[in-house]
Amino acid sequence: MNTTPPRFGVNYTPSQDWMFQWMAVDADAVRADLEAIAGLGVDHVRVFPLWPVLQPNRTLIRQRALDDVALVTDLAAEVGLDVAVDVIQGHMSGFDFVPAWLVNWHDGNMFTDQPAIDAQAALVAAVYDAVREKPNFLGLTLGNELNQFQRPNPAAMPAKPAEVTHWLGSLLGAPRDRDPRHLVVHSENDHLWYRDEHPFHPVHAARLGDVTTVHSWIFNGTAATYGALSPQSVRHAEWMIELSKAFATDPGRPVWLQEVGAPSMNLAETEMPEFCTRTVEAALTTRDLYAITWWCSHDVTRDLADYKDLEYSLGLLDTENRVKPLGHRFAELITDARRSTPAAPERTVAVVVDVDADDLPASRPALGPGGAVFERWHTLREDGVPVAVVTSATAADPAALEARGVRELVRVDAV
Repeated sequence: MNTTPPRFGVNYTPSQDWMFQWMAVDADAVRADLEAIAGLGVDHVRVFPLWPVLQPNRTLIRQRALDDVALVTDLAAEVGLDVAVDVIQGHMSGFDFVPAWLVNWHDGNMFTDQPAIDAQAALVAAVYDAVREKPNFLGLTLGNELNQFQRPNPAAMPAKPAEVTHWLGSLLGAPRDRDPRHLVVHSENDHLWYRDEHPFHPVHAARLGDVTTVHSWIFNGTAATYGALSPQSVRHAEWMIELSKAFATDPGRPVWLQEVGAPSMNLAETEMPEFCTRTVEAALTTRDLYAITWWCSHDVTRDLADYKDLEYSLGLLDTENRVKPLGHRFAELITDARRSTPAAPERTVAVVVDVDADDLPASRPALGPGGAVFERWHTLREDGVPVAVVTSATAADPAALEARGVRELVRVDAV
């Protein structure tokens, strides 16, 4: 059994000027940040150049902005960090960054207007070309949680599932002559998994792109329902990993826990290291885990206005590059995992998610906090059962069950 630990990284939020740093990159400030991040023992950072900075006009991709992405990648290489680049930001920490050519007098839809799709694909290709030769370039994510541009976003750009499929395919296929060593993936928040009528479906996450990404946040009702240090909260990331695997056609498809963090709206600062410990330890019990990338590197300075309060304290480091207790604990967990990673348990028992002919869950709320499938999985897990998740389509296919190592099924009335 392979006991190699996953990669460990952080989502990079610059200590000075937050993501607005991308408007005029200060190499010295970024270098200091990356040195402090490397000191935690992580091996990669995920970075977020802002969409309007990269592409302020539909047919203008700024070379200076591309050069800055390359510069930050080089600065990361100086301290031994690989870099994953998110292209379309898009949505960040409660703010939307949409270029002027898609709003107001030029109102358009990024998911359904073909000229807008073509422009985004051109941007994905250009960002890829800007860093493709960098030895520490890990790969691209199309953008950060772009499914948040669906309802209930007050400026939603509605799309149908087939249009989402077309959009994803257009952007994932945009890099030219792609090096197979580079990942190209996409990311969504948990609305994809937990909300009926959402046009992004679980199969989009689990079957398109090189690996599945999941973003686990307990402010989605998990902490409020069960408690911030409850088994349901500290295993939420593990649950999302296992849930995503249910919809993959490849039983060994890697999963990237691309965002997980300790929100102050649910956790006291003194509780954050314990939450981190139990969350990482639970995630490490899953198989095919590609990476754990913590949100985020640095706190947001209180000099910046209008963020939700939790954004100011999510960092592993403060704005002076001092390691916080949460950061120290994350660093210790990385060291421990690299020293000894036990084999992930075999998951021979699986909870069944009922799906239709298109593998769409009969009830996505049943998969979220308070839902019947969610609660049944967590009850079994708390009883010591290393439980998996399969769809009803997989449950009806003996060969598929055998490929996943599942020998016992647990069915749930999701109504």
